[in-house]
Amino acid sequence: MVDRTPHTSEALASAPAPDVQATFCATLVDEWLRLGVRHAVVAPGSRSTPMALALAARSEIAIHVVHDERVAGFVALGLGLGGSPALLLCTSGTAAANFFPAVVEAGLSAVPMIVLTADRPEELRNVGAPQTIDQIELYGSHVRWFHDPDVPVAASFDSWRPLAGQAWLHAQAGPVQLNLPFREPLVGTPLALPDPMTAPSTPEPTLESHAAPADFDRQRGVILVGGASGVDPDDVARLHQMTQWPIIADAMSAMRHLDGAISTADALLRHERFAADHAPDVIVRVGRPASSKVLAQWSGRDGITMVQVGGPGRIDPDHNVSAVCSMATLLDAAPTGATGTTWLTRWRRADERAGAAIAQALTTESTLSEPGVARCVADHLPADAGLTVASSMPVRDLEWFGGRQARCHCNRGANGIDGVMSTAVGRALESGRPEFVLIGDFAFVHDSNALVALATRPADLRVVVVDNDGGGIFSFLPQATALDHGRFEQLFGTPLGSDVLAVAAAHGLATVTATSRDELAAQMTQRGPWVCRVPSDRAANVEVHAALHAAATAALD
Repeated sequence: MVDRTPHTSEALASAPAPDVQATFCATLVDEWLRLGVRHAVVAPGSRSTPMALALAARSEIAIHVVHDERVAGFVALGLGLGGSPALLLCTSGTAAANFFPAVVEAGLSAVPMIVLTADRPEELRNVGAPQTIDQIELYGSHVRWFHDPDVPVAASFDSWRPLAGQAWLHAQAGPVQLNLPFREPLVGTPLALPDPMTAPSTPEPTLESHAAPADFDRQRGVILVGGASGVDPDDVARLHQMTQWPIIADAMSAMRHLDGAISTADALLRHERFAADHAPDVIVRVGRPASSKVLAQWSGRDGITMVQVGGPGRIDPDHNVSAVCSMATLLDAAPTGATGTTWLTRWRRADERAGAAIAQALTTESTLSEPGVARCVADHLPADAGLTVASSMPVRDLEWFGGRQARCHCNRGANGIDGVMSTAVGRALESGRPEFVLIGDFAFVHDSNALVALATRPADLRVVVVDNDGGGIFSFLPQATALDHGRFEQLFGTPLGSDVLAVAAAHGLATVTATSRDELAAQMTQRGPWVCRVPSDRAANVEVHAALHAAATAALD
């Protein structure tokens, strides 16, 4: 039967309040579907019932029910990494607060996300009503936009589609919060929706862009390429071809395959003479800085012209960025850089020598080390698969020892360890492709609720856990030698005593232990979800890293 109800607010004027709420939610969902939203992450609850029912009524949207709000937030983050915002819904109270870590990461990484926090109506706020907190601008400056539209009424009928469009528009640049108060009863029947509106245009990038610095075209230049750049690899290749500057490509850039890419920069710059002899005059940094502290110190020296291209906002922790430019601006300047010199050749030869020494050490080791795990994962990652790594030792091992094949995603906005597997779940759900995770036992346990119901999700997740029983990265910091062993273990080593495979098995996942490169490579071919544990020792891991750095240095000598 054709719905002949007039699409006007008058048609709703006499409708019961629950039906008005249901129509409001159905309108928002319909508009978001028209704008291209295809995923919704729902954390179960009561106050969010009107929106949850509106989402469930539309077959065009994939609904992912996630029981833990912290996990749900990072699943939505992973979905948003595909370029379109996911809807993230929760009930009122601390449920919304548990989204905070993922909202922070999305904000710092400019990941699109529409956060829908259900709330109590005005009369139940600030009066001690249960499951009620102050949700107004809960996420502060971490969101691009906030709105609290009050409880839906028929008179606001014409504003509903524009509201959805406004939320979607702002979410293109990062997370937004739409706080939605609902009154009981919460279950209603949606009536005729407002007529569709013209889709809002996508906003232009807000990062300020300047002309190229006057001293930009120098011989001794390098191109640093990191994650979250938003820059076309072909444009990076063009700049390299023009200038013959080496491309120091981080594993998160997915550009190590480019001609002129250097994959052993951390090892090269630990060689004092090489680092001094190859100090640049100009650096074009595309996207985020790499995780290497050695590279950061080398590129943060005084007297360098630092030009930022792309990235989620201005990134200038060393206060040395001379200009923020678009790649088009730099290409239009037609720089010649090091053309006709041996600058690039010297970098390439050193990279080949250091790379060969590292590969020889890692591919012939008798027991699989933590750097060996990173190299094995990089070497055997299928072409159609993604890789999410923890923001601690795994991302560094992949950057330092992953070779030219290394490519990954890492939540480096806030550099936290939380939500690693949850983010990977979102990436797998969005892409429909295999998603690998390289993670330590500490971050694995921290995000173990990501495994809840994983066996029933359409996600091919393959998790490799380096298990050294604690926080392995702290063994590389001054605390490890400045404190006695007991105090260090208490505050920094923090052994967990957790059986990571038992945790995975409790959620119905396949588990296995690998102790050799061949075993790990074979496991990587198996369809997920599964968890593979690789045992390690924190003290021995420090020695392995030192030996690898020494091997690379000896190759350069």
